[in-house]
Amino acid sequence: MHPSPTRQWRVPTVLPVAKLVAAVLLVALGLLLAGDDPVQPVLVGLGTVVLVGWALRDLVRPVRLAVDPDGITVAHGFAGHQRLTWPEIEAITVERRSRRGLNSETLEIDAGGSLHLYGRYDLDAPLDEVAEALRAARASAR
Repeated sequence: MHPSPTRQWRVPTVLPVAKLVAAVLLVALGLLLAGDDPVQPVLVGLGTVVLVGWALRDLVRPVRLAVDPDGITVAHGFAGHQRLTWPEIEAITVERRSRRGLNSETLEIDAGGSLHLYGRYDLDAPLDEVAEALRAARASAR
């Protein structure tokens, strides 16, 4: 049994809704542009299934990261979670990159054999704040 989390970060509610709306728009566009091409409905169907599956994952398992006194729980795989204790975690950093005029930030949790990456829209919080909260929880556990 895991201790109850002291803090959780989850996907913003608007994200799965936007994915479902995009799936509906994709189907509507596919119907609007339907022709004699047999490949088009297959591609529209595949795109729709992917968007709906992605949205369902966000609705079923919205929590991507949780912290408690013993460690953190990270999203793992499609809809699973993995428990990492503080001794397993080697580093918690926020990486910033700029490429072709676009800036991006990624929260990186290095657990030696695994690297867990999170963007702003995975956690619905500024990544610097999340990293600081994780580091503070780690420091208080020692």
